[in-house]
This record gives sequence, structure tokens and C-alpha cells, in this order.
Amino acid sequence: MSKQIKQLLTNELQSKFNGISEFIVLDITGIDGIANNQLRDKLLSKKVKVTMVRNAMMRHAMKALNMPSAMDLFVTGSCSVAFGGESVVDLAKELDAISKEIPIKFKGAYVEGTALDEQGAKNLVTMKSRVELQGEVVML
Repeated sequence: MSKQIKQLLTNELQSKFNGISEFIVLDITGIDGIANNQLRDKLLSKKVKVTMVRNAMMRHAMKALNMPSAMDLFVTGSCSVAFGGESVVDLAKELDAISKEIPIKFKGAYVEGTALDEQGAKNLVTMKSRVELQGEVVML
């Protein structure tokens, strides 16, 4: 791939992730086209997008977007990025529910300037969402 094409793809990633402060990095290797479409269809109804990225280009995009800690999430292996929805906790819960049917694996997460490893991303599933926390405050 030529340097100009790599730069164009990096710029595209920069524009796509500009303003996004929370996302989950997934490994979706091994799923077939039908399962991939089912995954994206389920997430689309929750206003979540999944993008497969090249690690080197994503590291350059994260550096340009001033997210240096997110660069560590894109080192090895196949990476897909899920973003959008109400919050990253809701996204993690939805992905965990889907992972029981479709074999997807958490690789990490980026939440408000902090990169989480695989276990940290899985721990997001057990956290309370923003709506649940607001409900508790109202009840108090």
C-alpha cells in the first residue's frame, strides 16, 4: 500500500474518531459473514457502529487526536472498534450479551482518557450505567 493511501486511511480514521471519548476494542476473527451481519444488525438498532481497523493506522490516528494511552490498545492481532450508543457501559453489556451467541472477544477499552486492558473492558459489564446511577440519586 502506498504512503499516500495509508495517509488517506489514517485521515479517515481521525475524522471518524474525532470527538469520540469512549470505545471498546474487539477481536471478531473467526466469525463468518452471516454472523458478522447479525452482529452489526443488532448493534445498529442500539446506534452502535463497529469498524475494523489496521493497527498502525489507528495508532497514528490516536496520536493525532491526542489519545496517547489508546495507542497501546492497537498493538497486535486483528482489532475492531465498537463505539456509540448511550454509554460505554451499555455498549459493554450489549456486546457481552451478543458474545453468548456470536464469538467476539474483548481486547480492551478506552474510557475518558484511560485505556483499559481485556479484564478492565470485561469489568465494564458489571458496572451500573448512567441511567441506573441517576435513578439511584433520584431515589435518595
